[in-house]
Amino acid sequence: MGDGVATPRYVRSGSSPMIGRDAELAALLAAARDAPSVAFVEGEAGTGKTRLVTEFAAAARAAGAWVVTGSCQPLPEPFPYGVLLDCLSQCGERLGEPGPVTGALRDHLPELADRLPPAPRALGDPEAERHRVFRAVRDLLGALGPTVLVLEDLHWADEETRRVLRFVLGNPPPGLSVVATHRRADLPAGAPLGHAFHAPPGVTGINLVLRPLGAADVRAMVDTLVGAAVTSAGFAEVVVRETAGIPFVVEEAVRALRDPVRDVRTEGVAAQRVLAAIDVPVLVADAIQERMAALPAAARSIAEAAAVLEVPEAVEVLDAVAGKASPEDLIALVRSGVLVEAAPNRYGFRHAIGRRAVCAALPGPRRWELHERAAAVLSTVDHLPLVRLSRHAKAAGMTAEWLRYSELAAEAAEDAKDVPTAVDLLSQVLADPLIGAEDTNRLATKLCGYALTGLPGGELTARVEGLLADPRLAPDVRGEVHLWFGLLLQRETEGVDRGAEEIAHAIDLLGDQPERAVRGLAAMAGPYLGSTSIAEYQASLGRVEEIIEHLPTLALRTAMLATTLGGRLIVGDPSTWERIGQLPSPSEVHEPEEIHHLARAHCNLADACSWIGHYPQARKFLRTGIALAERVAASYVVGTAEATAVRLDWLSGRWSGLEQRIDRLVGSYGNLLLATDLNLTRGWLAAARGDWMRAEGAFEAAAGSYPVGISAAGGMAGMLLGRGETAAAVGHVDRGVAMLRRKGAWMWSGDILPQAVDCYLATDRAQDAHLLVAETAAGLNGVEAPLAQAAMTACHARLAAAANNDEESDRLYQQAIDQYRALGLPYRVTQLAEQAARADPAVLDMLAQSYDTLGATVDAARCRHHIRGSGTPTPSRRGRRGYGSELSPREKDVARLLAGGHTNREIAQALFISRRTVEEYVVKVRRKQNAPSRHDVHS
Repeated sequence: MGDGVATPRYVRSGSSPMIGRDAELAALLAAARDAPSVAFVEGEAGTGKTRLVTEFAAAARAAGAWVVTGSCQPLPEPFPYGVLLDCLSQCGERLGEPGPVTGALRDHLPELADRLPPAPRALGDPEAERHRVFRAVRDLLGALGPTVLVLEDLHWADEETRRVLRFVLGNPPPGLSVVATHRRADLPAGAPLGHAFHAPPGVTGINLVLRPLGAADVRAMVDTLVGAAVTSAGFAEVVVRETAGIPFVVEEAVRALRDPVRDVRTEGVAAQRVLAAIDVPVLVADAIQERMAALPAAARSIAEAAAVLEVPEAVEVLDAVAGKASPEDLIALVRSGVLVEAAPNRYGFRHAIGRRAVCAALPGPRRWELHERAAAVLSTVDHLPLVRLSRHAKAAGMTAEWLRYSELAAEAAEDAKDVPTAVDLLSQVLADPLIGAEDTNRLATKLCGYALTGLPGGELTARVEGLLADPRLAPDVRGEVHLWFGLLLQRETEGVDRGAEEIAHAIDLLGDQPERAVRGLAAMAGPYLGSTSIAEYQASLGRVEEIIEHLPTLALRTAMLATTLGGRLIVGDPSTWERIGQLPSPSEVHEPEEIHHLARAHCNLADACSWIGHYPQARKFLRTGIALAERVAASYVVGTAEATAVRLDWLSGRWSGLEQRIDRLVGSYGNLLLATDLNLTRGWLAAARGDWMRAEGAFEAAAGSYPVGISAAGGMAGMLLGRGETAAAVGHVDRGVAMLRRKGAWMWSGDILPQAVDCYLATDRAQDAHLLVAETAAGLNGVEAPLAQAAMTACHARLAAAANNDEESDRLYQQAIDQYRALGLPYRVTQLAEQAARADPAVLDMLAQSYDTLGATVDAARCRHHIRGSGTPTPSRRGRRGYGSELSPREKDVARLLAGGHTNREIAQALFISRRTVEEYVVKVRRKQNAPSRHDVHS
């Protein structure tokens, strides 16, 4: 193809797939089998009537039926009997012995002239002639034998066709089935056959009404159109709102997407923006303009006003914007399907894309006039619709009003906890180069403040970054924008290093304004960022704390405490508990900014407690922090709290539904740094359940950052060691231990120290194990880290056992078990009890049951494997129930691993059973799930 020629994204090969009409198809087929029959299929334009009867015709033909189809055409003067004659002209080969009356059709059907009797003598009476034609049509249909007659768009049929159909269906030939589609709004007499029709006795009659599709069916349709099952539920819901679920409009909207496979994965606001950015599909625009052209001028004016107003409005508002119109005009609009009554006395477009099509067709002056009128009318109502007023003012070129309404609307959106709307409104204003410097600096400051309460990433971060190039910014405001941009980047998985650079630059720019620079100083003093030692970070925290008491506002002091207190506690500084008293109580904060920072302080303290082992305190801080964050819709703070809550639930053995929660949260926060925390917990959970592929991917996604990366290295090492991959396990341990040493972060060693000692002992590196334990003990001197202390005791027990000092080993194991139990960590308690059990079958059976209760599939299977290896029969469970068609617990384990893509060998290794046994389970699972292959098994 030559240069400059656009390549279409789609090549149409047919109509859209039939989705959500299985019941209707079954009803049509059943009626056809019970001939004689008549079925009317009703639906507004685009609901899929043609697709349905096409599928019906194909299925009926496949079942051996003779099917003939015809379509009525939207002609100014329809041809008499047009669609019936078109159908009958196709049936020459089916004719048996047509009766003499059928000769009345010779002149109408030249294709059948040689097969029909001679034309009868003219009667001279038009009514008698018409009656003879009616009889001829019925007799000719009877001569065809069993026939399915499909007639589309009966609303465009001529009156003679309707009359002859009423005549035929009043006493139809025995094998005749008629299926007719129509749009009720376009029927000239309100009924498909001109008058109410009821199937007579002996004739099967059905009436089907095709409704728009719901979200589930739209999602399936979009998946089919893009050729992959990737559509998010949120995207499907937005498509329903934008298209009213009308299949034709859904198809055209999807074909207009710029990057369909990527776009259909979006959710919420992002999905709305994707659909708002598409060009109005040509076929949708043509359809709506065709209807508009048939309307009186006054009715078109109302439709144009409704298009500009965007949402359904009262008749009074439509009149005021459009100019006075009569009730007859509104009735014409509703009957034509251009407008619908969305609520009593409120009228608007059926779907947003149709509304946009009318807007796009308006000449510029007319569009500006309508927007100006809309702004004038809406500015007089109670409870001003500020967002809409902002849009109308912008579209009408009313710059001063646009700025005023946008700022007021952004403030209202913040009050309503709708941060994306607030940011979007101010971003649009700031993008206008005609806005003055004073307004620009004020709004830029507001926008960045809003941005820090929402979820960073993507468009939000890009909009803050875009402000940096604005020449209208004053130097101090530019410095603050650099600071806010850096703070946003530090929350993103790939933005930590660049964020630190931006914050350092901001500190330089704001050097003479410490009250503005202090947030950057506090952020740079975060002990979990970079590889600088904990000791250096503590010194930085000390310098920041000297400034806090001199800060001018409660919000700023609370913001600094939120960072410094969490930073001190996460490194195990015992002085933090006294410093926490500097925070205001929840009852002392009233402004949104104060509430936001106090929420952040409590959630940061909860996170710190969860890493060093103060779990009850973590939950207490978390409850307060979430309650505060939800008061001001601090989305990012809520996200960090949810990630902490997930990890706490894993640690405390609350695993039910945890995998689904993690998947949902990763979907929401996948590009943010807090997703590494979620992936760590996902890895722990998957490893305990034998889903090694998922666990490995999750641990890799959690690697690198502090302290998550240290725990991820320990999790990966423990999983590999359990699989007998000792060399690989040692590699991960060495990486995690190197992170500990480089940072001096011994308080974060609780999730890697036991795995490291096990790996070193398994590879004859006992000296390395003793050295690591000694280093950790020295590093924990004066540090408050209950989890690391418990891990130390467990390691001493393991070292004593390796030295065959059974008495000391037993004592230390029991001490470690007591420490972990006091911390509320049942999985760690059970693992230690298993290590201390010395292969006692009775103890192992009890522990297997404990693992089962938690959901630790691999550990339970390992215990039972050791019992079998000892030669002791596995105890029988009394009252063991049969599962029938349901999956047994072991079959569920196999199904879950199959769904995760594991081979039979991997499943056998995870569950400590033979591959032959796995094969038997796979057969049972597939049979119970009716799965054609192992790839169709679901968990």
